[in-house]
Amino acid sequence: MGILRAVGAATGAVRTSVLAAAFLVVAVPVLAEPRVALVYPQAPRADVVDTYWSTPVPDPYRPLENVEAPQTQAWLRAEAALSRNYLGTLPYRDAIKAAFEGTTKSLSYETPLEQHGQFWTWSRNAPGKRTVIYVRDGALQPDRTLLDKNELPSNVAVANLNWSRSGRLMAYSTQTNGSDWLTWHVRDVATATDLPDILKWGKYSGVSFAGDEGFYYSGYDAPAPGHEYDPPAGPFKAFYHRLGTPQSADLLLRTAHLLDEWPWTGVTDDGRYAISVIGQGEKNGFEVFPAEQPGAPHRTLVEPGDGHVEYVTNVGSRFFFRSNAGAPNGRIIEVDAADPAHRARTIVPERADALIDASLLGDRLFLNYLHDVHNVLEIADAGGRRIGTIPLPGLGTATVPRGDAGDGFAYYTYESFIQPRTTCRYEMKTGRSTIAARDPVPFDSAPFVTEQIFATSKDGTRVPMFVTHRRDMPYDGSTPTMLWGYAALGLTATVTPTFWSANAVWLRMGGAYAVVNARGGGEYGEEWHRAGMLQQKQHGFDDVIAAAELLVARKITSPSKLALSGASMGGLMVGAVVVQRPDLFAAALPNAAPLDMLRFQKFVAGPSMAVETGSSEESEAMFRALYAYSPLHNVRAGRRYPAMLITTGDHDDRVFPAHSYKFAAALQQAQGGDAPVLLNVHMNAGHDFGVAGSAADGLADRYAFLVKALNFTPSL
Repeated sequence: MGILRAVGAATGAVRTSVLAAAFLVVAVPVLAEPRVALVYPQAPRADVVDTYWSTPVPDPYRPLENVEAPQTQAWLRAEAALSRNYLGTLPYRDAIKAAFEGTTKSLSYETPLEQHGQFWTWSRNAPGKRTVIYVRDGALQPDRTLLDKNELPSNVAVANLNWSRSGRLMAYSTQTNGSDWLTWHVRDVATATDLPDILKWGKYSGVSFAGDEGFYYSGYDAPAPGHEYDPPAGPFKAFYHRLGTPQSADLLLRTAHLLDEWPWTGVTDDGRYAISVIGQGEKNGFEVFPAEQPGAPHRTLVEPGDGHVEYVTNVGSRFFFRSNAGAPNGRIIEVDAADPAHRARTIVPERADALIDASLLGDRLFLNYLHDVHNVLEIADAGGRRIGTIPLPGLGTATVPRGDAGDGFAYYTYESFIQPRTTCRYEMKTGRSTIAARDPVPFDSAPFVTEQIFATSKDGTRVPMFVTHRRDMPYDGSTPTMLWGYAALGLTATVTPTFWSANAVWLRMGGAYAVVNARGGGEYGEEWHRAGMLQQKQHGFDDVIAAAELLVARKITSPSKLALSGASMGGLMVGAVVVQRPDLFAAALPNAAPLDMLRFQKFVAGPSMAVETGSSEESEAMFRALYAYSPLHNVRAGRRYPAMLITTGDHDDRVFPAHSYKFAAALQQAQGGDAPVLLNVHMNAGHDFGVAGSAADGLADRYAFLVKALNFTPSL
């Protein structure tokens, strides 16, 4: 597997291993009762006016940015009491939670055996417990515990695992209170004990071993005490750590000079070379040097240019890359390190579908394309000539086969909105696929179907959307529907058909689940991404509005039954769309969202996000674009807003929680209707809400809130 994918994987969304519940709930109708407007706590205010490019902009809730101030904390306690009183007494909440927990306690997950040198590992999620990783000293040897995550403190989670080629060492990173900061530990696999090496202040990357002597990693210099949640004081850096030495002795390999530079060094699949990312994120190149000589001179293999380049694998000195430089939908190129000129040769040319991943096993290239936002797996010979496909069951998400070509087989996964993740074994000689493992989710997909429909956006762009619902759903506008979207970060966060047990619960409740693939993602390559970023960001919001209007026009749902949901950059989408078109929705759920688009760059990871969104400080044109859609700045007093459940983590060091605080305060003050506006803050939690609380609590809050807001009786 190409190790250099670690940086992209680290920034992506985290898969939750939540199981769908078999609900045993008495069908008590939800009665349409008059709503009583809530009495909201008075938020701290100040007479603050900023001037941007000669435009005065009031910011009355600026005091909430001081998140530790006594006034802010008192307000948060009052908001928490209001939310808990409302959510805790909703119909179905306790029953949903009990049924969900009752089901998950009776099931466990197991993963297939995976080889690491002479060792074989597998993991198990025991009922109601965290994952335990087991190891065998050979394929047929007895199991022993390698890492039991249940032994860690309750506020500490394991984020990443990386192995040395021999399998004798495993590096694992931990996160505290859901923070993005990583602390690296190294475990001796033979003894299942940790080495003395502890590396702090890693972020957004895994590690890559060079033999068993050391590894490469990336991160930042240590922040000043008490400033761990401020934007990093220095640039992103790439290091080499030799085992047995203090972190202070680590070799600095490269320092970023721009916000969108993410220097990273990994070791190639054969262990021979170290390969370093150079240049900006979307215009990067690569350098190469001997893996076990971190101080050796670096040779430029691929010059930074106008496109993103990703390592696929290498065969000796021949390197294969996926590149969208000069090819927005992606192509495969080959560069020979033995060629002094390092000429790039196109192996697989660009085509109409976006190429999102590739692997090379023996003399076969396996190519993963996006065709109208679902995966297609194709096979080419080493010269790029198409020789076949791997048939998939339907509109779903698949990974390219990976493994050791010498074994004669490889593994890939497939899933869809209604089919849990399945691991398939692909036989190289016969081309036959068989099921090796399936996530044991108790979900009967037979009553449900996924259809793909296309909306027409404001400027005439064709926008895809998946809608999953019961086969017998009436087309009369009565179906409660949750519309979800992300619309940012290109291929890194492209939304394809994926099974989430929380969505399976929603389907069982009688709801429909829709996903809109708005511009800003990478569903149709880099051009689709660029059409929804920076000053073009409004395009993505227009796409979501068009999708919502299509759901209503087709009578799949109606505004009184429609909810909009999204997290992180998807939460920004929710905030922007709802303040522009509150009439289209009965409820909205923005999670961990940047919502003050004039000041986001001043906090935590905000500066790096400006590469995607732009900043109010860079130009007047950029300020005008941000000001036009910034959710906080487009709240209007007296407008009737839908029911809102605004969720964040109080230790979010990727999106500052004050975004949600200020937005909630502004909406509560402005609300012209009687629909509730609630702020739900997860304590001691980060961007993904870390290990705070339980999945069942979060699910029960969201779905009970929607049952009330959309006024329906769940069929459980």
